[in-house]
Amino acid sequence: MSLTVRQVLALPEVRRGRPRLLAGDERLDNPVRWVHVSELPDIAPLLHGGELILTTGIALDGAETELTRYVDALAAAQASGLVIELGRRFGELPTSLVAAARRHDLPLVALEQEVPFVRITEAVHSIIVDSQVRLLRDSETVHRRFTELTLEGADTETILANISQLTGRPVVMENLAHQVLGCENAGVPIKELLDDWESRSRFVRPTEPTQVVAMPDRWLVTTIGARGSQWGRLFLRLDGAPSSLDVVALERGAGALVMNRMMEREQSSLERMTHRSVIDDIRAGTSATDDDTALRAAALGVPLGQRPLIGAMARISDRPAGGELALEARVRDVAETIAAAAREAGVPALVGAVGQDEIAMVLTLPTGPHNTDEVLRRVMRRVRESMAVATPGAGVSLAVGTVVDTVAGLRRSLAEARQVALAAPGLPGEKLYHELSDIHIRGLLYLLGDDPRLQMFVEHELGPLLMHDSAHRTDLVAALAGYLAHGRNKSAAAEAAGMSRPAFYQRLDRIERILRTDLDAVEACLSLHVAVVALDVLRHRPSLSP
Repeated sequence: MSLTVRQVLALPEVRRGRPRLLAGDERLDNPVRWVHVSELPDIAPLLHGGELILTTGIALDGAETELTRYVDALAAAQASGLVIELGRRFGELPTSLVAAARRHDLPLVALEQEVPFVRITEAVHSIIVDSQVRLLRDSETVHRRFTELTLEGADTETILANISQLTGRPVVMENLAHQVLGCENAGVPIKELLDDWESRSRFVRPTEPTQVVAMPDRWLVTTIGARGSQWGRLFLRLDGAPSSLDVVALERGAGALVMNRMMEREQSSLERMTHRSVIDDIRAGTSATDDDTALRAAALGVPLGQRPLIGAMARISDRPAGGELALEARVRDVAETIAAAAREAGVPALVGAVGQDEIAMVLTLPTGPHNTDEVLRRVMRRVRESMAVATPGAGVSLAVGTVVDTVAGLRRSLAEARQVALAAPGLPGEKLYHELSDIHIRGLLYLLGDDPRLQMFVEHELGPLLMHDSAHRTDLVAALAGYLAHGRNKSAAAEAAGMSRPAFYQRLDRIERILRTDLDAVEACLSLHVAVVALDVLRHRPSLSP
């Protein structure tokens, strides 16, 4: 923690001089980087900022203009304060000097009793050096802790728990859409921490990578990202000024979260790992030829040549109690259950977990006069029945792509299946499985939901309107969504909203002013409609990060 002017004035060595504050009472929390004793009237060019100047004033020119110039120079050099001992030069500090200090809000202190300056400098410098040593020690402790966590492949919950344990403070992680992805409350009620979080967080616009902000309670916030790409923020709740440990732990924790995001963490049986390797080759096209991929699959008992093929995806849509470890266990169980169900249905299949909560499938359908839709329904029905027994209560969405007859076609079929699987939780009704015909633009936005560029697009298009709704407790975003959903038919939208047409038209006029757009312009409305749907997707979907 930085030493402040207020803390220096409270030291016994300073109190013996009977300090009297004459200016700068609003800046007593200025950090003191060093204490400098100087009688030079032109000391300012030698300063680097953050110095507290001790002087008797014996060499100062008593002229009003010179005293004003002296204070002006210290303020320009960002000195943290000025302490003048009375007696040798001044019996009372000149009015012009005090006025200049008040104009700059520069802390100005008069010592009414003589005190050896060396005792003050020794006391202050001892605290500063001790603080720097503590910072190094804290940095080493934090570095060692998070290095171990990174090497162990710690999950998000463990990283957040360690940040909270090191600092003794609550910590919250959010994405660019201001959705809370993780929280460690450190004994503080969750409601107190997260109530109206999106609205409060939306107004936080730090100018530095790590900075103290007000929401309105005080938080230390740092960005989460790498290589110039930000994908979230980390907040540490404060009850005063942040300590050096707070800053180091938060920043190092953010780095560990980046590594956690980049590292692939998966436990699987050897068969599932081998299947996943082949599926990855199919999706990425990394084998020398598609024939090589087909040979590898055939060696696993899954022939891909000269028969109908279809890509499918199972996605776990809930989060079991127990965090990421429980989710990993569920993914393994679901993958094994799907593989067993496919075998029981007599359909050779590649099955492998391809993400934190996703299982990819390549199903080889029988040749001949079989109805492929009926075979697919039989397999999926068997999968559902098996999961009801093996993993009761698991929320799993099943999705399929189109039927193809080549390995190259499987890439598209698997991509389609994943897109459908991502959108499935937002689709109405219950089906055995979903397919492309069930989704529209919402499916694409579910697919892109974790992309910071989509989140920034929503903020760019709707940010001013969302801020207005948060500040004034209005619901103009809902009015805009209704207007766009009814094909820009104002009368139909007003009726659906249960409002009179004049009142609804007034809302649309207000929306146009806030967004500085024309709601009669087709392209502007198209962009806004995509942003509104994307906002709904972001608000009602879990994080889909791999």
